This record gives sequence, structure tokens and C-alpha cells, in this order.
Amino acid sequence: MRIISGLYKGRRISVPANIKARPTTDFAKEGLFNLLNNRMDFEDIDVLDLFAGTGSIGIEFVSRGCRSVVAIENYETQYAFIRKVCTQLKISNLQLLKMDVFKFIGSSNLQFDFIFADPPYELPILEQIPDLIFKNELLKSDGLFVLEHSSKNDFSQHPQYLDHRAYGNVNFSFFGYIAAE
Repeated sequence: MRIISGLYKGRRISVPANIKARPTTDFAKEGLFNLLNNRMDFEDIDVLDLFAGTGSIGIEFVSRGCRSVVAIENYETQYAFIRKVCTQLKISNLQLLKMDVFKFIGSSNLQFDFIFADPPYELPILEQIPDLIFKNELLKSDGLFVLEHSSKNDFSQHPQYLDHRAYGNVNFSFFGYIAAE
């Protein structure tokens, strides 16, 4: 796992073999952050990282100076790894919660400028995640939600769908509130 830019730019962090998560590839992560650089000022945002896995996305946001990151990871091995990396890097603005993502979505009263979700590609209810994000009002009105998924999923008919990008086998669908004309 490599941190692409910011305070921890160029740092390589070895991910243990017992991590079950499928980390977002460096190629895809770099493509995503190149797009985001043109859309947002990282210093002024609050980020939610769902299915945090290795913590790669949340840590990248911290490295780029974002105000805060809330990372949700339910599996002990991945949770312990993210906690260890945050301790090593002395990260203080990443709040790591060990809990079920769907329980967090249903119970949180927080709102975020940017939400990233990288669920297991075979998760049976993956296609419901955008609806849950909007139903529970987790995204600020001018915020952006990005869902990582396989090429099997097509969200282009979703009412809050904005865009799609593919980087190799990694697909990102972008969602937000669409202003009425």
C-alpha cells in the first residue's frame, strides 16, 4: 500500500497476508484522487470511509490534509492493522470505529462532504448502498459519494448517479444531490 500525496507521500506500508480486504489498487486510487483534486479542497472536508479494509483511502485523505476521517471496519484483523498504521504515523484526525457498516449508516446523525465505500464485490446488498446513504442523509447537500464495485454493477439509472470511471478491474460510481433545474 502506497500513500500517493501529501504529508505521508511516498510511504509504503506493508499489508499483512492475513488481511482479507481487497485494497483499492494504487493505479485506481491515483486515478480517483486525480479526479477529486479538481473537485474539492481537501483541507475543508469531513470524510467517511465505509468498509475501510486496509485504511488506504482514509489515510490518503488524512495525508492530503482533510479535516477529519471516520473509518468503519468490522473485521478485527483489518481494524487492528488500521489502528497500528495510525499509531505509527501519529494520525489524530482519523476516528476508527469497529462496527457493522450498515448499523453505522442506520444510526449515524453525522453528515460528510465525501463518502467512500469499498464493499466486498460479491456483497449481496451492494446495490442498495447508494439508496441507504441518501435515505439516511449521510451526505451533505454539496457532497460526493463514491462507490467502488466490479464491472457487473451498473448504477447509471440511480437518481443521484453522476458519473462512472474504470481503472482496470476497479470501477467507481459517483453520486451526489442533483440540483433541480
